[in-house]
Amino acid sequence: MAALGSPFDVDRIRSHFPALLEGAAHFDGPGGSQVPDTVATAIVETLTSAISNRGAVTPAERRADRVVVEARAAMGDLLNLDPAGIVFGRSATELTFHLARTLAKGWGPGDEVVVSRLDHDANIRPWVIAAEAAGATVRWVDFDPATGELPPDAVEAVVGERTRLVAVTAASNLIGTRPDIPAIADVVHSVGALLWVDGVHATAHVLTDVPASGADFWVCSPYKFLGPHHGVLGAAPSLLETLHPDKLLPSSDTVPERFELGTLPYELLAGTTAAVDFLADLALTDPSLSRRERLVTSFAALEEHEDALLATLEERLRAIPGLTAYSNAKRRTPTLLVTVEGHDPQELRAGLAARAVNAPAGHFYAWDCSHHLGLGATGGLRMGLAPYTNADDIERLASGLEEICGGRS
Repeated sequence: MAALGSPFDVDRIRSHFPALLEGAAHFDGPGGSQVPDTVATAIVETLTSAISNRGAVTPAERRADRVVVEARAAMGDLLNLDPAGIVFGRSATELTFHLARTLAKGWGPGDEVVVSRLDHDANIRPWVIAAEAAGATVRWVDFDPATGELPPDAVEAVVGERTRLVAVTAASNLIGTRPDIPAIADVVHSVGALLWVDGVHATAHVLTDVPASGADFWVCSPYKFLGPHHGVLGAAPSLLETLHPDKLLPSSDTVPERFELGTLPYELLAGTTAAVDFLADLALTDPSLSRRERLVTSFAALEEHEDALLATLEERLRAIPGLTAYSNAKRRTPTLLVTVEGHDPQELRAGLAARAVNAPAGHFYAWDCSHHLGLGATGGLRMGLAPYTNADDIERLASGLEEICGGRS
């Protein structure tokens, strides 16, 4: 085992991922990461323990309550938010639809909502539908297809005194672009609007600090960062107190429970806590530090690890004849979208799969983004790194694409 304070130890990390024993090199993390053994164990132990609805009388009730409290605390540490502002839902998409309906109760004709073509459709369509239902106007922010950049002044150009909400991604799930969210937040708040940030892709790769980002709402999905399949919304409890979602009459009206529909999936919440704990220990640090402190150190080590591998991969791939890379922003996640002249993206996907390299192809629900890039519904080949990616994975992917496409230029 590596000593305390040692560099990022990818071999130690990989030893906790049973899925890797199948032998594939996984570059499919942007669609959902592989899961460490500690997360699976937490889920199984919760499912097989005595558990019931939350309460304080029986051990089963207290166990359910403890699982929820611990999960809110874990996500609070990950997002640097008060646990009382952590809302759980079926998915980030569902949470966005739910809150869009709630926020739209205060909109009307003449009001404006701003969405971005850089985004996954889950951060576009809920706002478009809610605006249309309220009679509000939707305005669009374009990104530069050549650079992948979405500058704050592009947002400034479309907001005004009737803007009620701006929805933008913290990182594109298709091309990895990371817009300057704090600068965008300043623009949005200068006109008195709210900022909704899709952090689904970004939270897996970059240390998240929601208050520092200026976001009013932040949604993410634990299954993107080593956890189970559900969604999380983070916001200041004081902001959530001002909102009144549709809910069942006898269900709790307290925050954050008033936003959670039905009984929570306790096993998934336990798995989420385990995932955050695993992230906090990606870099071995002083165990006496707080979980948030360990997350800060671990994400710094993770970024260094992923950036180094990405640099190696890009040098190889950009030398392939006919390859076009669409991931060109200065600040981005370790995510690459490419096409190769004369090769359908699905052909590239299948060729890599035959070599036990998993890299999917398509538009990945970033519908407007893919069309704005000129790729339409076909999209491209997407490759994403994860904490368990190592140099051998990079070599297998690069050499595989070189073989399929006929070598380097």
